[in-house]
Amino acid sequence: MKARELQELRANDPQDLKLKLNELKAELFNLRFQLATGQLENPIRIREVKKSIAQIKTIIREEEIRAFAQ
Repeated sequence: MKARELQELRANDPQDLKLKLNELKAELFNLRFQLATGQLENPIRIREVKKSIAQIKTIIREEEIRAFAQ
């Protein structure tokens, strides 16, 4: 994910972030399934998706902390 995409994600509400997170988790599942069956064309995509998942989880947690602090 690029910096511009991260800024756009930070502007979204938590429900949108959770939807995006679920989409990425489903994609990761499919990529792992393709890896196991030998059909994966781009193995680097797994790393990219895992990183995106971590970034979204971080944004969600930051929002939770910010809401708790107020």
